[in-house]
Amino acid sequence: MGFKVGVGKSDFEALRKSNDYYVDKTNILYELVEETDNQVTLFTRPLRFGKTLMMSMMENFFSIKKDSRTIFEGLKVTEYEKFCEKWMNQYPVLFVSFKDVEADNFDDAYDMLIYRLSEICIELADIVDFDKIDAADKDVFAKLKSKSPKANEVKNSLKTIIRMMHTVYGKKVILLIDEYDVPLARASEKNTEGNQYYSSMLGVIKGIMSTSLKDNELLEFAVITGCLHIAKESIFTGTNNFALFSVLDEDFSQYFGFTEDEVEEILSAAGQQDKADIIKEWYDGYIFGNSCVYCPWDVMNYMSALKRRKNAKPKNYWKFTSHNGILLAFVERTDFDVTDQFETLLNGGTITWSISDELTYDTLRGSEDNLWSVLLMTGYLTKADWEEEGETVRLKIPNREIAAIFEDTVVAYFKNTADTGELERFINSLWESDEEEATKLISDLLWHTISYNDYHEDYYHAFLAGIFVGRGYNVESNKEKGLGRPDILLKDKRNRRAIIIEAKKSKKESDMDKDCAKATSQIITEKYAEGLYGYTQILCYGIAFFQKQAKVKKIS
Repeated sequence: MGFKVGVGKSDFEALRKSNDYYVDKTNILYELVEETDNQVTLFTRPLRFGKTLMMSMMENFFSIKKDSRTIFEGLKVTEYEKFCEKWMNQYPVLFVSFKDVEADNFDDAYDMLIYRLSEICIELADIVDFDKIDAADKDVFAKLKSKSPKANEVKNSLKTIIRMMHTVYGKKVILLIDEYDVPLARASEKNTEGNQYYSSMLGVIKGIMSTSLKDNELLEFAVITGCLHIAKESIFTGTNNFALFSVLDEDFSQYFGFTEDEVEEILSAAGQQDKADIIKEWYDGYIFGNSCVYCPWDVMNYMSALKRRKNAKPKNYWKFTSHNGILLAFVERTDFDVTDQFETLLNGGTITWSISDELTYDTLRGSEDNLWSVLLMTGYLTKADWEEEGETVRLKIPNREIAAIFEDTVVAYFKNTADTGELERFINSLWESDEEEATKLISDLLWHTISYNDYHEDYYHAFLAGIFVGRGYNVESNKEKGLGRPDILLKDKRNRRAIIIEAKKSKKESDMDKDCAKATSQIITEKYAEGLYGYTQILCYGIAFFQKQAKVKKIS
């Protein structure tokens, strides 16, 4: 059978039965149970790093309601025969996902939570038929199922269901909670002064987590996943034998994301070994603990594209699955200036910062320390060196895909924050042939934006195009004109006038006059103005750039 890719499949059983390619991560089962003794284990990883598929795999392995021998056949965990005899399909499992419990306000999000709890009860409806189930628990279960529970019954919902499952099966219950912090992330994003969305949702989630985890003698163990470890809010206060494994920890670091060996095996299975370098450039570069990993979502999306089109080009798959507001929130801050750090990162450099993996959603924008930590925990940045230890680490952008997200955000920031009046004054200075004023204004605009690609010529080209777009002009960029392509052609059809700009990047400040002359000479020799019939005024400019300086010269 040929190579098959199941993009977006997070149901382990469905993925295995459809014979889609699976990167075997099942050894985590043995390590988690036999090599640790944690009552509650929290794994925090960025979005799209396989958390939900991992939890589905755990459910299928442990659940007493399943027979999973076939779907685990040939996988690494089956090499531990005694372990499998003791644990495979031997325990009641309660699997809960909060990934869809989000909305623009608390009431709608709370309704989503009630709906999710109802779905769980419908899936477990057969347990109420057991005679020994307590009548009070049956009553609460019925209310949860019919979406009519009281507030305290919601907070105690998982504990109630665990107690019922224990009564039915006579065994302690394994609790799996996926994306536990999604409700709080959304509440934090939409919270405004006075609306109490965040504090209300925090109270609900805190109640559910504490009642089900703290001193619960009916719990065999619990595994929880999320993006951040919410420590200061005390959601896990009092929980015995609690263990956190974040992107900073070595233990279990290889189980979320694909290692280089695993990617090589994928490429070999697909007959696409020649794509190794481009996949590495675009989707590798994350350092979790002491493991260097690729984003699995991106790799499998690209492999799917290659299966359909042999020469498919890589693209940014991750940006459509994650909110990029945290980046804008960062560059928009006025109480501290991150411009230099962002420029360093965008130009392939590293920055050094103090990082914490214990954060709180209501304060994560409260300090610069917290914001850099959030960018690390959510996958926008990564450690520069896996050997670094301690809280102070060097950070970098992991790969080309994430760099593109940063660049897009920078462009959006410039468009949203640039002084409209200053932009108009610059354009007017060009129409008025005022070289000195144009030079000053464009230099001011450069100073207040973030540059990347090491001041590459393409950066300056995009910078210029961004100034003119959306201002009522017809803007052409690198279109065929005359014998070549001008960098910018600006047409004002209403007034029958046009501007041609050729831009040059100078190697040093003293070269700017010479490079302006080169640019204007190019406009003449390449005959860029030919073909602009009917325009009564055609202004031609050469602009030289050196870092955050510019010089404007007009052809007389």
